[in-house]
Amino acid sequence: MEPSRSPLEPDRLAVLTRWQVEVLAQTGSTNADVAAAARDGAGEGLVVTAEAQTAGRGRLGRTWVSPPRAGLAVSVLLRPAPDVSRWGWLPLLAGVALAEAVRAVTGLESALKWPNDLLIGGGKCAGLLAEVPVPGVVVIGIGLNVSLTADELPDTPTGLPATSLLLAGAAQVDRTELLTVLLERLGVRYDAWQRAGGDPDTSGLRDAYLRLCATLGRRVSVILPGATALTGEAVTVDTEGRLVVRTEAGDRPIAAGDVVHLR
Repeated sequence: MEPSRSPLEPDRLAVLTRWQVEVLAQTGSTNADVAAAARDGAGEGLVVTAEAQTAGRGRLGRTWVSPPRAGLAVSVLLRPAPDVSRWGWLPLLAGVALAEAVRAVTGLESALKWPNDLLIGGGKCAGLLAEVPVPGVVVIGIGLNVSLTADELPDTPTGLPATSLLLAGAAQVDRTELLTVLLERLGVRYDAWQRAGGDPDTSGLRDAYLRLCATLGRRVSVILPGATALTGEAVTVDTEGRLVVRTEAGDRPIAAGDVVHLR
């Protein structure tokens, strides 16, 4: 039986007065759309979501596609006030907001794989991407698998199987409600982070992320820029949002890299 795939309802999203939500039938990439708007001077709070993406992008130039209305593809324009040195926390903040929204709407417990994946039942259910298209702007993109069936799931490059909310047990998910709660939680987390001057501890963000992070306490292999690899135990995420890996040579903070959870 085919899952129900109702369209998003813009009228219901209009209650989100702090966000300016544009719902597109189809686009190449919501992140590219928001980045273009930022270059044209669009203000903070622009949100673009599309029922279908033909050229969605993940980290390291990977593609992300989904059948029409089978997921959420959404990008948000932010103009953060805290110093740019704090901006590394923004994709982690979005991950916390997404995990909170999924739990609130579906009852499913999820976890975060540093730096940018949402896991449910050990499978990847969502990915996040942060970009700085122009100075002073951060675009956060989120791609969430909602009603994908097993034969529709994409391949994942880091050894984790893909999954969807449907396959994890959330049979019928109201995507409009899910997007509404996601943006509400994103606003709450972002406001707290801004009030704290971007301090992840004062805002409570780091504590929330550490509680949700499935990478910590595991033996991991990190593929670093340049294709070199680092293996050790993931012990914490520091105040700059970096993953700290304990190796034989000592603790190593990692700002960017592909993490593989080892058995």
